[in-house]
Amino acid sequence: MDIGTGSGYQAAVLAELCKEVYSIEILKPLADSAQSRLKALGYKNITIRVGDGYRGWPEQAPFDVIIVAAAPDHVPQPLVDQLASGGRLVIPVGNFFQDLQVIEKQKDGTIRRESVAPVRFVPMRGEAEKARDR
Repeated sequence: MDIGTGSGYQAAVLAELCKEVYSIEILKPLADSAQSRLKALGYKNITIRVGDGYRGWPEQAPFDVIIVAAAPDHVPQPLVDQLASGGRLVIPVGNFFQDLQVIEKQKDGTIRRESVAPVRFVPMRGEAEKARDR
């Protein structure tokens, strides 16, 4: 799953590596533009939906990989819950200063977190934005 479709670039890269890509974009004009672009390029294994990536895409879960291109101030539990056993979530976490984290769901269901690098992404909108404002 790709969260933060934007132009569709990351979804296209993932589509070259994965059987199916599910991509969520919160802004309808960006989702529509990416959908048109990817269709014109011949991608048939990408499904885009307009929605809030904070909640993921439970109808399509579990996911082997979830890649997030916007930073919430904490790791959304729904995304962790939607990981398959052995799956990985790559997500920037933080406000102004952000940390790229890799979260892996072990075969026994436990969660392993690793901090990879300091990063700077746009803030996650929607539910994550509301949580920041509280």
